[in-house]
Amino acid sequence: MGIAQWRAGEGPRDKLLERGEQALSDAELLAIMLRSGYRNCSALQLACDLLEQFDGLSGLMRVDRARLVAWPGVGDAKYAQLRAALEMARRQALQAARSSDVLSSPDETLRFLHYHLGSHEREVFCCIFLDSQHQVLCCDDLFFGTLDGAAVYPREVATRALQHRAAAVIFAHNHPSGVAEPSSADRRITERLCAALGLLDIRVLDHVIIARGREFSFAREGLI
Repeated sequence: MGIAQWRAGEGPRDKLLERGEQALSDAELLAIMLRSGYRNCSALQLACDLLEQFDGLSGLMRVDRARLVAWPGVGDAKYAQLRAALEMARRQALQAARSSDVLSSPDETLRFLHYHLGSHEREVFCCIFLDSQHQVLCCDDLFFGTLDGAAVYPREVATRALQHRAAAVIFAHNHPSGVAEPSSADRRITERLCAALGLLDIRVLDHVIIARGREFSFAREGLI
């Protein structure tokens, strides 16, 4: 049964229009995006099944394409809808970060990083480059790795910072394992990056690790 077949007032769409999106459960929001289920399975039931199978919304957004489209009632069209929704959330969060002072809005920056990095199954290292007023210039994904790590090169980071004429930078990467605590390698590369950019008078404001709804901030812990 699709969303359009719900009787007036009883479906997730009506609930959203009457009470607002905050009133909906994860399954109800997902059902609206899916729009339809399949034979003997409503869109809402399909949403519940997907959330249970893939460990909630964050887990669902990390599932690779082949595994998700193979699920009954999903296919390429629904996969594309979900990825588009995720990308819209990422872009909205980046736009909000660009329009604000990231030092006075750390929660906005963290929210963007969760959207940007939280759905990846492999490790991604990104840099948010900032001007002298700490306004966001851009966010670049610079290094990509396996499930266990990504090779990070301070020379490449320094080159990009100079290209963007950045005065400051925030580093971030994800831990697909779900463990937010930094490894010894994370600590070493942070020290190397701080030293390299320090020679260029570019300030490192933070290094954030994103891990399945959790995060670790080097600055918050007094490590930068």
